[in-house]
Amino acid sequence: MVHLNDILGYESLKIYQDDDYFTFSLDSVILSNFTSIRHRDKKIVDFCTGNGVIPIIISQRCLCDIYGVDIQNELIELANQSVLYNHLENRIKFVCQDVQDFSLEHLNEFDLVLCNPPYFKVNSKNSFSKSYYKMVARHEVLIDLDKICKSANRVLKDNGVFSLVHRTDRLIEILLVLRKYNLEPKTIKFVHNTFSDTSTLVLIQSQKCGKVGLKVLKPFILRNSDGTFTEEYKRLQEEIIV
Repeated sequence: MVHLNDILGYESLKIYQDDDYFTFSLDSVILSNFTSIRHRDKKIVDFCTGNGVIPIIISQRCLCDIYGVDIQNELIELANQSVLYNHLENRIKFVCQDVQDFSLEHLNEFDLVLCNPPYFKVNSKNSFSKSYYKMVARHEVLIDLDKICKSANRVLKDNGVFSLVHRTDRLIEILLVLRKYNLEPKTIKFVHNTFSDTSTLVLIQSQKCGKVGLKVLKPFILRNSDGTFTEEYKRLQEEIIV
């Protein structure tokens, strides 16, 4: 069933979601706010965009041309509905295409790539959801980390930025793959549910042809020890309009 929902922190924005598909999570909202957007950036693309929440949020932080790419046509249709509802059709374009094919058609074209990709590798121990659409969104069935990073390298201009959210337990692999495709890790921020919990998510910003030099930022903590939301989490609820 299709619903029209609010987007955390953006009271003026709405998004269409369908229970049969993988709906957007807090991961996408955090990535959208973590990502640096430079004044010189003109063109942005979101890989594995799903129902398009990241391009919609990013549109409130800049005046760039923004693309969203996903292989699932049903999700692209929802994303287009959301763009029309929010009157962003002149700012955002969604493309139903394999990210790899898209990257071959847009070489060295973008200043910034974002991605909230499928997190889980496919193996014999996987317990897949009954929904094919949710399986594709969560597991590396149609695309994996290596192919995403390779595609990011293709579409980025030199010194362009690739911003990624992923599972912390795959951090070493992520860093190795980024460097494999000349995407130098520049900034890392770990996400924790509380101060005493281990990190399950990590935000990584890398730069194509970037110089060596990594900064580990203060971690993002969602909740205080008493269960209340932290001030940083609350700041996600403040609407940012350019």
